[in-house]
Amino acid sequence: MRLLVAEDEQDLNRLIRKTLEKEGYGVDSCFDGEEALYYLENTDYDGAILDIMMPKKDGLFVLKALRQKGSDLPVLFLTARDSISDRVLGLDSGADDYLIKPFDFDELLARIRAMTRKRSPHTSSILTVGDLTLDTGSHRVTRGGKPIDLSAREYTILEYMCMNPGIVLSREKIENHIWNYDYSGGSNVVDVYISYLRKKIDGGQGKKLIHTVWGSGWTIKEDT
Repeated sequence: MRLLVAEDEQDLNRLIRKTLEKEGYGVDSCFDGEEALYYLENTDYDGAILDIMMPKKDGLFVLKALRQKGSDLPVLFLTARDSISDRVLGLDSGADDYLIKPFDFDELLARIRAMTRKRSPHTSSILTVGDLTLDTGSHRVTRGGKPIDLSAREYTILEYMCMNPGIVLSREKIENHIWNYDYSGGSNVVDVYISYLRKKIDGGQGKKLIHTVWGSGWTIKEDT
């Protein structure tokens, strides 16, 4: 999944970004509300983490602008404001969740998983394709009951495919969804990761789950 982090405290911004990237998320970050709004209006994100008190435009303004345009993007507010009235204001403005600083990063990750599931057609944390099972909470992947060890990037790509079973995902679509604006890898990096996944997911298996659609991209589905 690709997330935006808008937080004007640079050290906290950097720490959140590193934590999310370690979990396999693609992350863009910025330090003020104007830049956040620009990113959100021009990029397809799966969720946003917004500080309320930001320079230029505050988080409330950014969220209201999004909702007025009909966006249902999951948004979590980060703020030092801890009164009930502040929390009510944030939620009434259209936020999906509200986390008070200082916070525990495990809780932040859990809240991100919960709010992004609301937007997804998958209401469970368990995704299945054939005998492949992926747990979005624990990041545990098994096939036929046997665990499969994946790198953070491999897991993220596989999760994206499993959330869109049977849908052909182009190289560009995978890049835009998984990587951030700082990405400067080679043009075949997606092909390389798909190759890794094929070896780990389909290697030694009678039925293949990852399929190439020549000239278009890749899809994950159970052969019939």
